Amino acid sequence: MPLSNNVIGCINFIAVLLSLPVIGAGIWLAMETVNSCVKILQWPIIILGILILLVGLAGFIGGLWRITWLLVIYLIAMLVLIVLLGVLIGFIYMVTIKGSGHPEPSRAYLEYSLQDFSGYLRQTVEKSYKWDRISTCLSTTNICPELNQRFSVALDFFNAHLSPIQSGCCKPPTKCGFTFVNPTYWINTMNGSADMDCLQWSNVQNTLCYSCDSCKAGLLANLKIDWLKADILLLLTLIGLTIVYIIGCCPFRNSKTEGYTDI
Repeated sequence: MPLSNNVIGCINFIAVLLSLPVIGAGIWLAMETVNSCVKILQWPIIILGILILLVGLAGFIGGLWRITWLLVIYLIAMLVLIVLLGVLIGFIYMVTIKGSGHPEPSRAYLEYSLQDFSGYLRQTVEKSYKWDRISTCLSTTNICPELNQRFSVALDFFNAHLSPIQSGCCKPPTKCGFTFVNPTYWINTMNGSADMDCLQWSNVQNTLCYSCDSCKAGLLANLKIDWLKADILLLLTLIGLTIVYIIGCCPFRNSKTEGYTDI
């Protein structure tokens, strides 16, 4: 028995609802402190979500009033958007599959190396003109100052589970061997064999280790965490859209046998 107009419209309206997690994922990334300084992924996700919303509305209207040409547009456009969403999900997974922190003796937090991350992510921070903008943005946030409010004793700080961005940007790398005064102020006791990150550390509060490779690596590690969370949500949305799309093909097939009324 052919589906009623209301049932067809409700089925296609689910595609409209499924656009909301996609838009929400983009907005969430835009509001996250680290992602707001980088601005790579959020707008493509938001735009894709808006397109899914508009196409879903077309399918809802076409199904509710049985407008054949509108359903054709819905089926073609939604198929393209499903493919694009799948490509985006795969891209996010591929660029975030590499990169993890390294433990240090007597430290609860991890240290991060820039070379551990994918080439695409490294390109977002290795160009000086890009990093200058990102580091300036980071220096205006409360990412590092809040550590001074939370920790005043060295042992408490060493046992803290810092975020990657805090570990990489707010303190010198552990290998430098600096002496703790507070989370963002360290006494330089380095030797001549210290690497560039140790040389670039500064106790000036808007400088700290924002020029260090460890800071770039910490930022990428934070991006990886946030992007993977968004990727899981997008994957669940893709599964839902695919199911709705397959079901949505049924009323179009019915239109071939019944003949919809074009409006």
